[in-house]
Amino acid sequence: MDADKPYDIRRVLEALPHRYPLLLVDRVKSLDLGERIHAVKGVTFNEDFFQGHFPGQPIMPGVLQIEAMAQAAAILGIETLELAGTGKLVFFMGIENAKFRKPVTPGCLLDLEVEFTQKRSRVYKFKGKASVEGAVHSEAEFTAMIADPS
Repeated sequence: MDADKPYDIRRVLEALPHRYPLLLVDRVKSLDLGERIHAVKGVTFNEDFFQGHFPGQPIMPGVLQIEAMAQAAAILGIETLELAGTGKLVFFMGIENAKFRKPVTPGCLLDLEVEFTQKRSRVYKFKGKASVEGAVHSEAEFTAMIADPS
């Protein structure tokens, strides 16, 4: 990671095409090109999904936890392959071994740790986990591909 340029929300927006309300990475704490990333998502009560999931007992949907891991993986891939600004996209191809261990609630700082497990020309496999204060709340393995926009 470039020490002179912090990987804050501005840089996240440069790397990812996602925007509110589906942008689920707030900043990157560490990035080892070609290896792993540690990103964070501050989970607030103002998230749109909390209005319906569930009223009176707000819980971040597991599928969005996986999406947050995938967005962190996309940053890892985009930065590793130097694709920022090219318009190329990272698309999900598959999700395996997803496990949800504890609920994620408003006020949590969700640590997203993702690593490459396999690299091919346009298809990549990742392993990720989402933790709060060191406790794993969800984890998954997933496959993604680099694609040109249609």
